[in-house]
Amino acid sequence: PRYRPDWASLDSRPLPAWFDQAKVGGFVHWGVFSGPAWGSAWWFWWHWQGEHRPEYQRFVQRRFPPGTAYADFAPRFTAHDFQPRDWARLFQKAGARYVVLTTKHHEGFTNWKSPVSWNWNSLDTGPHRDLVGELGQALRERNIRYGLYHSLLEWFNPLYLADKESGFKTQNFVLKKTMPELYDLVLTYKPDLIWSDGDWEAPESYWNSTSFLAWLYNDSPVKDTVVVNDRWCNNCSCHHGGFYNCADKYKPGTLPTHKWEMCSSIDKHSWGYRSNMNVSELMDEASIIEELVQTVSFGGNYLLNVGPTKEGVIVPIFQERLLALGRWLDTNGEAIYESKPWRVQVENSTNTIWYTSKGPVVYAIFLIWPPDNVVELSSPIPSPTTQVTMLGVAGTLKWQVAPGKGLLVTLPLVLPSPLPPQSGWTIKLEGVK
Repeated sequence: PRYRPDWASLDSRPLPAWFDQAKVGGFVHWGVFSGPAWGSAWWFWWHWQGEHRPEYQRFVQRRFPPGTAYADFAPRFTAHDFQPRDWARLFQKAGARYVVLTTKHHEGFTNWKSPVSWNWNSLDTGPHRDLVGELGQALRERNIRYGLYHSLLEWFNPLYLADKESGFKTQNFVLKKTMPELYDLVLTYKPDLIWSDGDWEAPESYWNSTSFLAWLYNDSPVKDTVVVNDRWCNNCSCHHGGFYNCADKYKPGTLPTHKWEMCSSIDKHSWGYRSNMNVSELMDEASIIEELVQTVSFGGNYLLNVGPTKEGVIVPIFQERLLALGRWLDTNGEAIYESKPWRVQVENSTNTIWYTSKGPVVYAIFLIWPPDNVVELSSPIPSPTTQVTMLGVAGTLKWQVAPGKGLLVTLPLVLPSPLPPQSGWTIKLEGVK
């Protein structure tokens, strides 16, 4: 069917299956804001010159010449050390099935040669490279799906400010900047996913989002495969679009009826790289695994963010976290990729045992190793044919019917160690209801 440019029609489009099956993605926040790389880095310009926060003004005064403007940070955004194939290999080892790159954040700088962003793009200044194109090629060599983040608004664009002044009755910014860029991104790079943002100030009638999405679904080169999120107007979030983000770091608490994605960042205080981060402010391996498991149990995808440096380096501590996630998925990915939520998502009275399923097979992922080596699962109903195994461990596990209901599973003995074992193990249950 052809989709009409209204939400009733657009929302009826089935989500391409690859997205729900992928489960795990990588997110990359990279732009001119990676130059100052300080504070709430990805919102640096706004905090500095939109809100005039004194700590940002002091930072610029102390470190940069008098009269420094935000545009002066663009030449510092060099991408000298950007190796797209190394990034692609890292994300593959991390277990990411798709990667989303910021093509343009709210600062308006484009990481490709936008036809309507003269001299404020990555070919005319800064890296002098097509960052969007180079990363896309490297990811596709490894069969990783490619998503493009794009902000609808630009904080300080004079056209946008004039439209805002008119109460969004004029649309010069949308017609001359936002829409030409979105069409150009789709036609040039044929993305698998468009991750829209910057929607919150204006209604759909201003953004022309429904017209763009109707073209995307009906006539674009990616009409059958492309997936979009829900940030297309000031009241779209959690209501309209493709999958729902609802809010950054969204945790629903119960099983949503609509496909959703949780975006999170290894640096708990910033999406862009900041030079003043401390290891205590980063997510550790256990909390990343816990967030992933909870998200997938509730039917969501998990999109984990890193902010590269202005030179294009994903710093070693971020690499280490991504590789740890990948190692965990090497063992436990069977319970994650292509899984579906089970009839019960989390074990009664715990938030440490989570369930996923694939057809008749049920997976119980427990986040804390029980001191007596016995896991009690009260939700699955065993049968005479029940078989219990543990992912990454050969052989079957002993189990017995629990006194109340469910089953008690005896875990393999782990060697004594001064450190508690790392987080997250998966029990595979066959022949249960």
